[in-house]
Amino acid sequence: MPELLDGRTALITGASGGIGAGVARQFARAGAAVIVHYHRAEEAASALVAEINAGGGHAVAIGADLTGEHRLVEEAAAWRDGLDAVVNCAGVQPVRPLEGMTAGEWREVVDANLHAAFTCTQAAAAVMADRGGSVTHIASIEGSRPASGHAHYCASKAALIMFARSAALEYGPLGIRVNSVSPGLIDREGLEAAWPDGVRRWTGAAPLTRLGRPEDVGDACVFLASAMASWITGHDLVVDGGVGARPGW
Repeated sequence: MPELLDGRTALITGASGGIGAGVARQFARAGAAVIVHYHRAEEAASALVAEINAGGGHAVAIGADLTGEHRLVEEAAAWRDGLDAVVNCAGVQPVRPLEGMTAGEWREVVDANLHAAFTCTQAAAAVMADRGGSVTHIASIEGSRPASGHAHYCASKAALIMFARSAALEYGPLGIRVNSVSPGLIDREGLEAAWPDGVRRWTGAAPLTRLGRPEDVGDACVFLASAMASWITGHDLVVDGGVGARPGW
């Protein structure tokens, strides 16, 4: 695995925790120099950078609010004179019934999950236009399998999958591949204690009988950014332990 991304530079948005941190670790293990983006969690981002660098990798942290004007991609590209991959992990997942949901609550989720990916992808394409590259969006199985209380989240993730396909069409002639990865339920600290019934139901439904790990998502993203996926674009790679194979009736 270390040789897959040797000599490449990757920007991981939302990399200060959760799935983003797992993706950043796997890119570093595959040999990439990694830009760890964060919004508010500077301490966590700095700790991850220190971990990667202590392990012989190369990483730097850059902070930015992706819902407003920012120069994250340009700063990331300037670090090592270019950018080969971007993984749009930044996002939010609040639970809110559709009844009573405000326009502001709707926009907050769409801005964080979709608009941020739009601005980063557009900026990345400008940087990658001369040498090609890879952009991967972290979507969700909820982009095709909705959940109660997640109307804004599900809509944003469904749009993200289609945005990847649309961008793949337009940027393909420039040698830029755009894909999405749709994770299922990914483990995190305190999840089982907070949602024991959900964890039990998930592990019972998943043919692989466990929750996902952030590194599982990271491995999928490394593959899509590598030469092994050089003829793959406009694809949504589902990483859900096989839950999607379970009949719905």
